[in-house]
Amino acid sequence: MAKGERKRIDLALQGGGSHGALTWGVLDRLLEEDRLEIDGVSGTSAGAMNAVVMADGLHKGGRDGAREALATFWKAVSDAARFSPIQRSPWDRLIGNDSLDNSPAYLFYESLTQLIAPAKLNPLAINPLRDLVLKLVDFERVNACRKAKVFVTATNVRTGQAKIFRQPELSVDTVMASACLPFMFPAVEIDGEAYWDGGYSGNPALYPLVDDQGCRDLVVVQVNPLIRRKLPDSARDIINRINEITFNSSLIKELRSIHLLHQLIAAEGLELESYRSMRLHLIHAEQEVEELSASSKLNAEWDFVSRLHQRGRAWANFWLEENFDAIGECSTFDLNTVFQDTFRPISMPDETSGRRGDEGS
Repeated sequence: MAKGERKRIDLALQGGGSHGALTWGVLDRLLEEDRLEIDGVSGTSAGAMNAVVMADGLHKGGRDGAREALATFWKAVSDAARFSPIQRSPWDRLIGNDSLDNSPAYLFYESLTQLIAPAKLNPLAINPLRDLVLKLVDFERVNACRKAKVFVTATNVRTGQAKIFRQPELSVDTVMASACLPFMFPAVEIDGEAYWDGGYSGNPALYPLVDDQGCRDLVVVQVNPLIRRKLPDSARDIINRINEITFNSSLIKELRSIHLLHQLIAAEGLELESYRSMRLHLIHAEQEVEELSASSKLNAEWDFVSRLHQRGRAWANFWLEENFDAIGECSTFDLNTVFQDTFRPISMPDETSGRRGDEGS
């Protein structure tokens, strides 16, 4: 790398409610790194909010402007949450438990949303978060931003397919569609189509970044655990685990596709100019996110959000120390260890047996 030249990366940002503050911390550290250039960002739900806030700040004030915009946004989210009826119980505050599992208001609302459609619970479609995003994000700047391409994913309710919104069509509605949990909010209508949370179809969507010919290093910022070592033993835990699996399934599907593409390129000796081979990287701390309860995604108290931000910065700092030299050279996220059960191309040797895929079993 020539002196003064920056390495370019694309970012894929998962959703996760207030756990998106982990991603804020990651972005805060990456924006601080002068050796990196963020080329494109794909985000879903809270990841989409982080993406548009960052793009707004980048266009207005560069890297420092982006960091300031993210900090302002998350502080405003926390301040607004002080007026929410859903708060931690006094006992949880006393023992330092960040979960809302014992919150009477949370338990009541959770039960209510299983019985009554959100459109009937909230006929005026009041959404303080929408008002906050509209107040803090200038979408004219987001759509005019040329320092980073932005992709926002929502799920078409009728087709079940992912819809990718991109500049210059980004708006407060596209972001709220990406974050529309169907048990909490009515579907968001855009151009006659209804949309729910993008996590059902792309959490986050990777293919807009894979198609980006200008950058081949894709960094996934994962805030939802793929693995939970403890089996769910209550009805709520079972539902939460089903939601985690559902929200991770689209990411796993796209990673499998990239894994197969890598195998085909290696097995057939395909030219990289004709068949794109991504270098994949992952910023994640499995054990730390596994310790976070699902209900804490609705906990936006500043102390909790700040701690998540610091965790995210620590993740990114560790990743940079361990993997910066590999950016532009090779993947640091080994898909072979994740998808050992994946089918292999016919001419691809089986690493465990030394046989090729077309030989007898």
